[in-house]
Amino acid sequence: MQKSIVLVTVDCLRADHVGFMGYDRPTTPFLDSLAEESFVIPNAIAAGVPTYYSLPAILAARFPLALGRDILGVGPTEPTLASVLKDAGYATGAFGAGNPYLSARFGYQQGFDTFRDFLVDDMVHGADEKSSPLRQSWASRLNHLLQAARPLMGPLGSMYDELYFRYCQKVTPVPESLDALRSFPAGDVVVDHAGDWLLSLGNKPFFLWLHLMDPHSPYYPKDAALSMLSQDSFTPQSARYLNSFWNRSDLPSHRFQTHRDEIVALYDAGIRWADEQIRRLIGLLRSSNRWDDCIFALTADHGEEFLEHGGRYHPPSHLFEELIHVPLLLRVPGIQKRRPHDSPFSLMHLPPTLLDAARVPVPAEFQGRSVLGEMQVATPFGDVAISECVDGCTNPFRAENRMGPRILAVRESRYKLVIHFGSGVENLYDLESDPAERSPIAPQTERAVRRRLLEVAREHLRRSIRQRDDQMRLHARLRDVQLDAARGRA
Repeated sequence: MQKSIVLVTVDCLRADHVGFMGYDRPTTPFLDSLAEESFVIPNAIAAGVPTYYSLPAILAARFPLALGRDILGVGPTEPTLASVLKDAGYATGAFGAGNPYLSARFGYQQGFDTFRDFLVDDMVHGADEKSSPLRQSWASRLNHLLQAARPLMGPLGSMYDELYFRYCQKVTPVPESLDALRSFPAGDVVVDHAGDWLLSLGNKPFFLWLHLMDPHSPYYPKDAALSMLSQDSFTPQSARYLNSFWNRSDLPSHRFQTHRDEIVALYDAGIRWADEQIRRLIGLLRSSNRWDDCIFALTADHGEEFLEHGGRYHPPSHLFEELIHVPLLLRVPGIQKRRPHDSPFSLMHLPPTLLDAARVPVPAEFQGRSVLGEMQVATPFGDVAISECVDGCTNPFRAENRMGPRILAVRESRYKLVIHFGSGVENLYDLESDPAERSPIAPQTERAVRRRLLEVAREHLRRSIRQRDDQMRLHARLRDVQLDAARGRA
């Protein structure tokens, strides 16, 4: 019987916050048990940060900037896991918890018979802040005037910031539950819809992709998840205060340390809820006698920063390990588990590996390759993993934001070179002696290593230009122009 494929991506899930990667808090008890019968990849590396620079690799086995910095998402007619499997006779379904960068706007519906992203039009197109009632209130207008004068306030400016923050906390109503504060559908909602879809398929082979947002900021986990981690002390008021404080732009990084542990606890509870919903999903597959014929993969689009280098969240301004090192668990029925090699595994190799495991031909257009053979005999996956993004592109709905300088990371098992093209800074790290990336190697040392990784970076850039699909790029640009025109008419 043809094997089905289930791919679960969990937004913002760091490798070092799951149990099967050594985390001491019980965030993933179900996935930990599943790891006993699965390949666990020690050094899976995201191809980019954030989501819009990571998902092209996971679904289309392509570097995120391969079509040009101004092109985001999946190109029209570009082969993806979904389109390849649909052509092979699979039913295809995607259920994503409201991430606006994984919408039809960026081509992610291609190849799916059923595509549910739980988005409303305002979220897809990017809400216009100027139309917000809060923006139009007199208090908000006064605050904007004061903010404009903020540089002239001197020492009084920080006092004003603090008073205004406390004022907002006091006058903003607090809902009765964390559910009312959450920005994205919780994992149980997504799994409920996916479960209904699975039950409608009969015995047809299928490809199911779930994208869960439970660990994503703002960090408002389910009450049940907090109880599972013995974190019942959080209330809607305290959680809202913590998220508001963590989101402040007026504080130096050291001030956030005050509430870091509480924020991490909320984040971990989101992971716990994602784990529980994956347990429910696989329980449904088992009860319908489909699990034994399912290939299952669990990974993340990227990680999350909690002040390790002074940062928060996951902006495209760094490529530190807390952002690009993600978990990867892969279960293939009929193949005996063995601990894979600890060499870097680029997530660009995941789509062809899944197709190979299902015995479906891999498209020639895929830039990644199947490493199923290497997994079975525990040999290295390759020399390096490359990650890239456009520095400062925090709002890709604005095309002009996509054209900033590139950040490129070349990661070996031991060494990692990060190049900031805007500043020209090159930082080389020894991940064995400095796993936290605190002290870049001095430029005058390890010159052979630096030259080797620089040459890999140069070859990557040359190949990106040489292999660029100009026709695909043109189609993607036309799609963007048409969508922008349609928005202008709306």
